[in-house]
Parts: sequence; C-alpha cells; structure tokens
Amino acid sequence: MKAIAKRFVADESGATAIEYGLVAAMMGIAVVTIFKAFGSSLQTAFTTMGSALQSKASDINK
Repeated sequence: MKAIAKRFVADESGATAIEYGLVAAMMGIAVVTIFKAFGSSLQTAFTTMGSALQSKASDINK
C-alpha cells in the first residue's frame, strides 16, 4: 500500500495537463479583455478594410 501511495504522490503526468489548461484559460481571458478594450477600434478598422475591399472588387468587375 505504501508503494502505491508513493507512486501516486510522485506521478506528475496530470500536473502538465492542468498547467496547459490554466495557460489556455489565461490566454482566453486575455483575448476577451483585449477585444473588450479595443472592440470599437477593431470594428472600425475591419469596417474600413471591408469597404475598401468592396470598392476595389467593384472596380475590378466593371
């Protein structure tokens, strides 16, 4: 029984998965925070780029 307990305490295979999960969660929180902080600026930038692409595409099709 002691040997099983020692192996269980020494086993770190689950720790890596938990660490990766925590890093992924932190990155997700950071992305959401950035999008909230710069949301209107990003929307303006993408709208401007979309309008420019639409304009150029219509010029090509003429």
